[in-house]
Amino acid sequence: MINKKHFFKTNKVGFVLGAVLLTALAEGVSSADGQAVGITVTPPAVVVTVPVVVAPVVVVQDDYVYYPTYGIYFNSSQNRYAYLNNGAWVFAPAPYGVSVEVLRASPSVNMDWHDSPEKHHAEMLHRYPKDWKSSDERHDGDGDRKAVNPHDNKRTPKHTRSPNN
Repeated sequence: MINKKHFFKTNKVGFVLGAVLLTALAEGVSSADGQAVGITVTPPAVVVTVPVVVAPVVVVQDDYVYYPTYGIYFNSSQNRYAYLNNGAWVFAPAPYGVSVEVLRASPSVNMDWHDSPEKHHAEMLHRYPKDWKSSDERHDGDGDRKAVNPHDNKRTPKHTRSPNN
């Protein structure tokens, strides 16, 4: 099959336009006087800078509550429990050997340190034995709990027993 479609029409107008185009191209080459003509396009240098975003560092202190009856600590900032199991410290989402409801209903002490229970456990065992009971309490300047006698405003150490006991 013969394709009869041409770039220019094959009538007189197409022939004249083709001749003019050919002449223009030929003059462009002859006017260069034999020298090579080239166009060099250098792309512009593009420097992309990405802004550095520095997020503020948020430090959350560990806050512990100690349950002397069970020897269990609750870390309220991480919502997990810490306790000794066969001589190794365990950090778990639930207490061992007692329900959360029973544990939270038992006597407890807010700790005034913010690191790890294993660093303070020996002192806590001495300070708060398993049979330790809380009563109406306030914290002194050191964070220690003190029992309060409702009949006078003097703070007495928790370990001091009242005459009614």
